Amino acid sequence: MPEAKTKKSNRGNSYRRLLEKIFFDQYTKGTKEVRFSREDFEPAAAALKIPPPKNLGDINYSVRYRIALPQSILETQPKGLEWTIDGIGDARYAFRLAPLVRISPNPNLVTIKIPDATPELVSKYALTDEQALLAIVRYNRLIDIFLGIATYSLQSHLRTKVKDIGQIEIDEIYVGVDRGGRQYVVPVQAKGKGDKLGATQAKQDIACCAAKFPHLICRAISAQFVESNLVALFELTMEEGKLRVADEAHYRLVPFDQISDGDLESYRHRKQR
Repeated sequence: MPEAKTKKSNRGNSYRRLLEKIFFDQYTKGTKEVRFSREDFEPAAAALKIPPPKNLGDINYSVRYRIALPQSILETQPKGLEWTIDGIGDARYAFRLAPLVRISPNPNLVTIKIPDATPELVSKYALTDEQALLAIVRYNRLIDIFLGIATYSLQSHLRTKVKDIGQIEIDEIYVGVDRGGRQYVVPVQAKGKGDKLGATQAKQDIACCAAKFPHLICRAISAQFVESNLVALFELTMEEGKLRVADEAHYRLVPFDQISDGDLESYRHRKQR
């Protein structure tokens, strides 16, 4: 196993052990919320006799998007519910039981071919799956195509604080306008093929837009690579306090000459959203 992969695996195991200790130090059967702070990690590490992580904030991020919670914690989940880790203030968090939400590409969904407008230099030198995906979405105007509005990238990696949540980061945020003059704010979270789209991040994105852009209509988007040239887009919304998938589409980026007359004919007869 390569050294980098070994270090990543060891780090994930350490994170799980720390969260497991913090969780079970407070958990009793029937508990629906377990609160903790970033300061709790160092004494937990000392109790477990393991080195404390250099980047304490990476623990919660990794469990949200990269690694699974310890099996012992998962076994306490009631049917139809799952433990999430939510921000509840500056460096303060809570395990919370929430309805089970899975944001993952539907393998049976049709794909739509789009002429690939990504500059070759960008494709060649993109450093990470997430960065490559954000570039592909931006250069191919996939947000415009998906939502049917004109949008413009406002800022990448927006870090800000939201009341009662704490610091959050939005991968990219767009603003837009439609034919009737309605204006929109579009937060985008992007994940590579190996990562998982996070319901918690989507909820935080929506809460941030409600606080920072109260006069704009929020259209929250999650994007993920299905394959190297196949992108899944999801529109997410809150309904009765629960995160829901409002729409999903899959776009395959191809050279123009790979879009046949037959493809165009099928798109002519496909029902518009």
